[in-house]
Amino acid sequence: MQKNEFAEWSRKAADWGVDYRAALNDQPVRARTAPGDIARQIASEPPLAGESMEAIFADFEKIIVPGMTHWQHPRFFAYFPANAAPVSVVAEYLVTAMAAQCMLWQTSPAATELETKVLDWLRQAIGLPEGFSGVIQDSASSATLAAVLTMRERALGWNGNKAGLAANPAVRVYASNQVHTSIDRAIWVSGIGEQNLVRIPSSGPLKAMDVAALDAAIVADKEAGLLPAGVIACTGGTSTGACDNIADVVGVAHRHGLYVHVDAAWAGSAMICEEFRPLWAGVEEADSIVFNPHKWLGAQFDCSAHFIRNPDDLVKTLAIQPEYLKTHGRDGIINYSEWSVPLGRRFRALKLWFLLRYHGLEGLRTVIRNHVRWSQSLAERLRKEPGFDIVTEPVLSLFSFRHTGAGDLDAHNIALINAINEDGRIYLTQTRVDGAIAIRFQAGSFEMTEGDIDIAFDAITEIAGRLSKPE
Repeated sequence: MQKNEFAEWSRKAADWGVDYRAALNDQPVRARTAPGDIARQIASEPPLAGESMEAIFADFEKIIVPGMTHWQHPRFFAYFPANAAPVSVVAEYLVTAMAAQCMLWQTSPAATELETKVLDWLRQAIGLPEGFSGVIQDSASSATLAAVLTMRERALGWNGNKAGLAANPAVRVYASNQVHTSIDRAIWVSGIGEQNLVRIPSSGPLKAMDVAALDAAIVADKEAGLLPAGVIACTGGTSTGACDNIADVVGVAHRHGLYVHVDAAWAGSAMICEEFRPLWAGVEEADSIVFNPHKWLGAQFDCSAHFIRNPDDLVKTLAIQPEYLKTHGRDGIINYSEWSVPLGRRFRALKLWFLLRYHGLEGLRTVIRNHVRWSQSLAERLRKEPGFDIVTEPVLSLFSFRHTGAGDLDAHNIALINAINEDGRIYLTQTRVDGAIAIRFQAGSFEMTEGDIDIAFDAITEIAGRLSKPE
């Protein structure tokens, strides 16, 4: 591609992005294609000769865009948000254009040094004390895997990587049944094994881990000759927003010499607002914490903030230094590839720098506070509607509800959520609470307004009313 063509199509792509965002409000949130619709329109063999950008871009608009679910839509209320604030998108243009591989300090000094600074900005923003060091991981899944590997190695006296798990006692890790499935995967990938992930019961309005049961499980495992290694606690669990009592979990774990990792992938962003910090009281005593600025803080995916009390343990677990990766004559610098499982690293810090400078903490706090207030107002409106039960109370901007207008409530609520999503005005997902289907609602889109809550209320109640009418 020649310079003038590169310039032309760069401008067209940027203009397309602006127009796309501007028109989202009028689009259905979820893609309306059937399985295979997209694949049938794509050639079965790669092209031998190059094609024009006009043809490629036309097919992008005709084939690809109709098959996309619009995660930046103001009424995307499913899963958790994956916000990409426009300023973050602009930063990603620049990162993509430079296309640097930022694995070592010397492969792009600015990327390393900016990452160190903006992670410390985030540390201050969420109220963590000095002494925590930060690194940007691609996702909370990777941060949790790094934490699990670290707790495994600490428990094994740094012998697991060398001798393998078969040469050591069975390592045990503890978590409630409210944690994300990324914890299960970390246990698989680390070689610890699913049978050694001990599920601790949860209870109470926040479905917090039972710390007495945690203590009893650790003691029993020690007596059985097993090797307790760490605890994974959660703040803002994916299903209903479950929050462990971090202070009590840390107290039990540290008394037994165990490592504590806190998964706050979604809820951690809200901790820039001081009034929400009681949800993770005691987090300053944890060994590592992860939250995703790419969820609720507006940073383009992927961007996960991983804070570590003692980064030496993490580096001791993950660092490999073949000759071709050594940085000669530069002692004391950070090579963040030694802080993560992948060697390759994108320049993720730039979008955080742009985002925090453009919006400021007060601007971001306003966004999060609005989402919490609007979500709680919808919960109260549904509570007053005949036929609706609030199943789990709002935790920040997440709550769950159920419609009671049928005999088989699970089947009815699955039919309701499918009808809501087919309608297109909003997009929701379901979960199970105490074994029964419930419908999740979370507010988190940067583009949403209070008026979108009215649209959500109308869509939910209208469609529930239709489904409840006798044939």
